[in-house]
Parts: sequence; C-alpha cells; structure tokens
Amino acid sequence: MRNFIYICCCFFTMQIAGQELNCSVTVDASRIQNSNSQVYKTLESAINEYFNNTKWTNKNYKPQEKINCAVILNILEQPSSNQFRGNIQVQVSRPVFNSSYQTPIFNFKDDNLSFSYTEFQPLNFNENSFDSNLLSILTFYAYTILGIDGDTFALNGGQEYHVQAEKVVNLAQQGGSKGWNRKDGNATRYQLNENLLSPVFKDYRVAVYEYHINGLDKMTVNKKESKKAIANAVKKMQNLYNRRINASLLRLFMDTKSDEIVDIFSGGPRTNNGALKEMLLKIYPSYGTKWDKIKI
Repeated sequence: MRNFIYICCCFFTMQIAGQELNCSVTVDASRIQNSNSQVYKTLESAINEYFNNTKWTNKNYKPQEKINCAVILNILEQPSSNQFRGNIQVQVSRPVFNSSYQTPIFNFKDDNLSFSYTEFQPLNFNENSFDSNLLSILTFYAYTILGIDGDTFALNGGQEYHVQAEKVVNLAQQGGSKGWNRKDGNATRYQLNENLLSPVFKDYRVAVYEYHINGLDKMTVNKKESKKAIANAVKKMQNLYNRRINASLLRLFMDTKSDEIVDIFSGGPRTNNGALKEMLLKIYPSYGTKWDKIKI
C-alpha cells in the first residue's frame, strides 16, 4: 500500500511539472548500411525523453496546452562508431481557436547536423554550459519552438525564449561545429536566431502574430474579415523582401504557410485577392504554381 501511494505521488508530481512540449522524435538512419541499428533506437528514445521530460520554462502547461512538434534526424553519414552527420527537420503546429484544426507555424530544415553520441550516453540539460553539439542543437530547437509558438499568441510573445536560444548559440560557438556562426551561411541556427531577434526583420513576427490572432483564430466568427486580416499579414512579407530579397525568414514563412495560404484564398467568401496574388508572385516566384490557385 505504501509503495502504491509513493508511485501515485511520483506520477502526480510529474503531471504537475507540466512539461511544455509534445514532441514526436524520429531518427532515420536508413541510408547507413552495416551499422548497429540499436544505437539509433536508443538515441531516438533519449531525444524523445529530453524534449518531452525537460522543464523548459517556469510556467505550468496543461496537457492540452502542450506544443505539438515533430523532430526528424536524418542520419546520412557515420564516419565512426560514435560520429554522426546529416540534417534535422523541425515542424511545429498550434491549435486554431474554436476549431480542431492545427495550423503549421514552423517548418525548418537544418543541414548542419553533426554530433558525437555513445549509446546510453545521458542527455542532461544545463543552460549555463556547453556540453556537446547534440545537446546544444536539441536545446536550441526546444527554445526556438517555444519562441515561435509564443509569437503566434502575443506580439513578440516568444521573446524570452528566442533570447534563451541566443544564449545557446553563443555557448555552442566554442564547440567549433558548423551552424553556430555568421560565417556558416544561410539557413543556419545562427542566422535563424539572429533574424528573429533583429529589428530589421521585425515585420516577420508582427505578421505571424496578426496572421493567427486576427486571422485564423477569428475564422469562425467572420470568415471574410479573417481572410482580409490574413492577407494584410501576408503582405508584410514584402517588407522583408524589400530589405533583403533572399531573406531566410521570408523563405521560412513561405515553406511553412504556402499551402495554407492557397487553401484559404482558393475558396470560401471572396475578397479582393488580386494584390495579394501579385505580391506573392513577385516576392516568391518559385511557388508560382501554388499562387496560381488563388482566386482573385
């Protein structure tokens, strides 16, 4: 009886902790031949526990408030028994108010995945030190997920988490791995975080907030007005284009939202979509076949 009470208390304590992420983790090593497949299963389990069991904030999240996300590690090379290289894909969604719909809010592929891992190696969180490149990458994306999600519910609502992610970037630079420095090119962790915090690209976070709060979240109240709000939010992407034609946040927004934008503006109550379609064709022509489906 005493043991039963102890187990119940432990379970209750775990529930009270209210971890913030509901993360699905996949480690895909199908391209690696003649290797120990068990290490990948162990790694997948360890990363799953790291994301879902770490307390990332001082807030208590109810089960229905947890952030739904998926993290896929594609292992493309294994130079040695404990060295791995490949890419990592991070996808995040959040619920739309008064509906069962989950809207995508982050879809990012990071080609600078390289790390050391020995089977059963513990993944322990320490925000004040650099312990390994793997831990830094996972921690960076945990805070970035929290930041992106927060930005959709309040204007700059994810600021504190983007700042935490910046601290991870700064600490990880001492490890010497690619992806943490300005010189490492586009679509890196450094550039993603730097752009999200930069006043130069503030329109991105304003657009993300208005798109969700004034647009999607009010769709059941007034669909036509919501579509207008979404169109106005999307048009703010032109400001990013005007500042830097190949802005990484512009690409991030389009990779995440393009299919949804087409769905919204290819049916339902008509709004004046001509200017929106023209702008999208100008600033992101590579998705021209998608934009052609928008009805004006």
